[in-house]
Amino acid sequence: MTTADADGTAPSLWRNRDFRRFFAGEFVTNAGDSLYTVAVLWLVFDLSGSTVLTGIANSLLLLPWLLQILAGPVVDRLPLKPVLVGAQVLQGVVVLALPLAAATGWMSVGVLLAVVPILTLATLLMAPMQTTLVPRIVSDSRLSRANSALATVTLGLDMVFDALGGAFIAVFGATTLFLFDSATFAVAGLLFAGIAVPKVGERGDKAERTDESILDSYVGDLRDGADVLRGSVFVELVLTTAVANLATGVTLAILPAFGDALGGPAVYGLLLGALGIGRLVGSLLAPYLERVSYGRLLMVGHSVAACCWLAAVYAPKTTLTVVLFGLAWVPAGISGVLTATLNQTVFPADRLARVSSIKGTASGATLPLGSLVGGVVAEVLGTTTTMGLAAFGFGFTGLYVLLRPRLRNLPAVADADPAAFDVTVASDRHGE
Repeated sequence: MTTADADGTAPSLWRNRDFRRFFAGEFVTNAGDSLYTVAVLWLVFDLSGSTVLTGIANSLLLLPWLLQILAGPVVDRLPLKPVLVGAQVLQGVVVLALPLAAATGWMSVGVLLAVVPILTLATLLMAPMQTTLVPRIVSDSRLSRANSALATVTLGLDMVFDALGGAFIAVFGATTLFLFDSATFAVAGLLFAGIAVPKVGERGDKAERTDESILDSYVGDLRDGADVLRGSVFVELVLTTAVANLATGVTLAILPAFGDALGGPAVYGLLLGALGIGRLVGSLLAPYLERVSYGRLLMVGHSVAACCWLAAVYAPKTTLTVVLFGLAWVPAGISGVLTATLNQTVFPADRLARVSSIKGTASGATLPLGSLVGGVVAEVLGTTTTMGLAAFGFGFTGLYVLLRPRLRNLPAVADADPAAFDVTVASDRHGE
């Protein structure tokens, strides 16, 4: 039971001091993430003119998706607050290396590609950490609204800072952006430091694990998470997400070139902003769609998204391209919030981080792969054609759900329980 509902009540999220601090910290740290992502990708493309190198840079930025499987069991065991604060300190210090390199004349694609992995690995624990932390500080009845609020601030921030980042680069240059970026991580660290994180109950298997090696325990934790997922509908849902993420990786890699062809860094920022606005609108709508069939939402939403995406690529006006591209991301925002709520509803709390990290790695590993593939394909087929092909990523989800009654008939999130999604949780290997 969380601190929020320990007394049998469910106060407003905004009266929850810990949630407010976490909410504000997520807002600020994601500002930093957005800023250095925009600046790094534009700098790589500006210095090299190569979609291949831009794809490599974006694949490095997306490494946390590939490595989430390593983070889940760690998050289940480590104290959350020191890790939250430490990640912000590390990113704030490392990002200062880039303006220093620019000031001394050492800025190059090689320097950018060397610094990016350090920045991205510092964010590795953030996704499973949010999944684990929120149920501890928010009551069960407020989970969907909490996830929506966090998605809204994160995606809204992406929208604002992606768009402003492009404009900032056009006026002041990319390296100046990194100085402001470092300050955002310092502020986020201070906010996270003030959160009081409740402890979950002591694990009943602690005595049994005293003679177990760390590696065996770690592998066993991952196996526990995989056992929870095995046979559930989430296996197929992960497949559809993996295909969509492949297309997303392709798109993010070639978006600087696509934006440059339409008008330069300002248009690139607008396209990133449209992506954020679309997901933001979806996250705002999500709580109102909790009672709509989850399967139908996936089928219809992603099919419409694919059509909007394709129309955006070949629209005759830049303004229309930006608007349609933003609309294509609304269903992604909806499913992101509802999926997070599903995870916290149907999976056991003591295995939530490892389950979500396994899902995240299985579906997100295609993001960096898509960036590598997208950069190469764009060199061969051209940026516009490659962007058009990427629309199939969302279209695949709509078509797959249509052809699979098991998915098409999934109940609404408000009615979800483990049995409805074929999730069975047997006693684990340690008798938990």
